[in-house]
Amino acid sequence: MNPKTPVLVGVSQILNRTFDKESIQEPIDLMIRAAKAAAQDTGSGQVLPAIDSVRVVRGIWRYKQPAGYIADQLGLGDVEKVGTPFGGNSVQALVNQTALDLLKGEVKVALLVGAEVGNTQAKLTKMGEALTYRETQGDYDKMLDEEVPMSCDAEKARGVTAPIQMYPIFENALRHARGESIEAHKTRISQLWSGFSAVAANNPNAWIQKSVSASEIREASPTNRMVSFPYPKLMNSNNAVDMGAALIMTSVEQARALAIPESQWVYPWSGTKAHDTYAVSNRDNLYSSPAIRIAGRRALELAGVEVADLARVDVYSCFPSAVQVAVNELGLDDQKPLTITGGLTFGGGPLNNYVMHSIARMVELSREHPEEMGLVTANGGYLTKHAFGVYSASPPPQDFRAEDVQAEVDVEPTRVVLESYEGQATVESYTVMYAGENPRMGHLVCLTAAGERVWANVEEPAALEKMVAQEICGLQVVIEDSGLAQFL
Repeated sequence: MNPKTPVLVGVSQILNRTFDKESIQEPIDLMIRAAKAAAQDTGSGQVLPAIDSVRVVRGIWRYKQPAGYIADQLGLGDVEKVGTPFGGNSVQALVNQTALDLLKGEVKVALLVGAEVGNTQAKLTKMGEALTYRETQGDYDKMLDEEVPMSCDAEKARGVTAPIQMYPIFENALRHARGESIEAHKTRISQLWSGFSAVAANNPNAWIQKSVSASEIREASPTNRMVSFPYPKLMNSNNAVDMGAALIMTSVEQARALAIPESQWVYPWSGTKAHDTYAVSNRDNLYSSPAIRIAGRRALELAGVEVADLARVDVYSCFPSAVQVAVNELGLDDQKPLTITGGLTFGGGPLNNYVMHSIARMVELSREHPEEMGLVTANGGYLTKHAFGVYSASPPPQDFRAEDVQAEVDVEPTRVVLESYEGQATVESYTVMYAGENPRMGHLVCLTAAGERVWANVEEPAALEKMVAQEICGLQVVIEDSGLAQFL
């Protein structure tokens, strides 16, 4: 085996369930705790001082550059400091890049870390207060990637700029493409999500460690309010969590030099990345993902494995639509578990850092079953940016392999989007946003007779009630200059 072969040797997950206003734990505090726990997990007391690169996954926190502060608190001295842009794909993409850096000998021991404190922030907000962040200084030595806007002007003009709007639009497009009724569709996706909760019930690091029935998930209630049709709260990512995680990666030769037991080693076999069009409006349709199909399948090819060889998968699961698209594109069996954590609803959704928890769990399970293979999928934006990783505690038969397959994705069909439009169009998909128990605003994605994509809103209460009660994909509307639409 190549002595530079990359290997994961330490993992940790930190859940801070206790809120104490007098002793608030900031995200950076959870990161430091996670880093120490991951070093301890390696089984070697020599790992922490050997770290020469600290790599932080971007959060919604306001630190300028936390890697240097973390390094100082851990007593690491002058180390490389790396950051990432926003995006749930960032952790897996960072693991892939770190594996390449180790293979090339550019890094010896890397600490990957991230955290969010959504639960603390929510509690402070209810008290009319805000979380204060300590000051961190300096700049990153390098960034994994650049920030790219995820919304276009046509979407912004109709106020569609949030995941809780886009992902239910994908969901309704999936339902229409399958030819399902609204009730059959709700039943199916609630059963899917109930399966995720069952996994969380057996995950010691899940935020919600209980199994929730499909009926509880799909039926609106005082504790499960409607957010955006067809999603009640329990079909949304649960960001109100205080969670941190860390990974320690090194090479085989360095792991041996640091006396890290081989029982702790888990190998990344392959990794890929690609993105669909940055603006949803430019995609050929709203129920598929060329980037998932091409990059996901290529990750398996690079590892020399097939879907049938996978003992476990963790499919990125911010909303049910994200899971279904990945299942369709990768050919996964949705009758088998599609998560090892419980997903972002039940396992916990610390925003961009969720995948660090799924990789940590993958490492734990791989150590228990060293001959088995696992796949992690990661998603950022609105089904936009994707990264994949194949893992096993068994050594790979060849060097770690990674590819950016963007060139293949870029030749896939796209659509023109119109920023303004007056006239008749066909509803392609939609969602309805709720205020309390009542529908508040409808968002339509439509196609003109020429196949151009246009956006429109619906405000009339009777029309909103229609949108949540019957299938409107395929119906005709007239869009006014104001951007409002009327059903024909």
